[in-house]
Amino acid sequence: MLWNAHEAGLRLVPGQTVGLLGGSFDPPHAGHVHITLEALRRFRLDRVVWLVSPGNPLKAHGPAPLDERMAAARAIMRHPRVIVSDFERLAGTRHTARTLAVLQRAYPGVRFVWLMGADNLAQLHRWEDWRQIMDRMPVGVLARSGSRMAARGSVAAEIYRHARLSARLAPLLARSRPPAWCFLNVPMVDLSSTELRRARQGDA
Repeated sequence: MLWNAHEAGLRLVPGQTVGLLGGSFDPPHAGHVHITLEALRRFRLDRVVWLVSPGNPLKAHGPAPLDERMAAARAIMRHPRVIVSDFERLAGTRHTARTLAVLQRAYPGVRFVWLMGADNLAQLHRWEDWRQIMDRMPVGVLARSGSRMAARGSVAAEIYRHARLSARLAPLLARSRPPAWCFLNVPMVDLSSTELRRARQGDA
């Protein structure tokens, strides 16, 4: 797919520290907002970009239309340092490792951090080219109660045990040489997109 960096509307400049939070956001909810604000503060980020995915290759059923999810994300995530983007649609990427490679080429000098929940760390080894993600940029893991034990004992956590930063070093993560990752326990808003979709379907 032909595109240029200006189409993405990210307005990122060299030297900035930028968190990337990817997902289907189907639907976006207060939990997404909460971990975004925690990541901005605790990892000392200049920006966070929500990468609203066209679809998750690991999920059997497709999400709601992308334009609907983009509109819902922009309605709920109103913060001057957070950008909601359909970068993957513009770049024609579907897998995280590929998306991150394209972003780094498009925005040289930007210090990106991949952000994920602990539930994603627990299954990261199932993702395509997952080790490229860990080796390409620092990773910030935000954990809510109930998902911590599986994540800490995960394949990725064991293989990259040597690269883990303690929580007190979280402000240094964005400027650390990969592989580097940090696991933060965060008081979470106890919501999930899965639960909200079920509730929405029940009301239909």
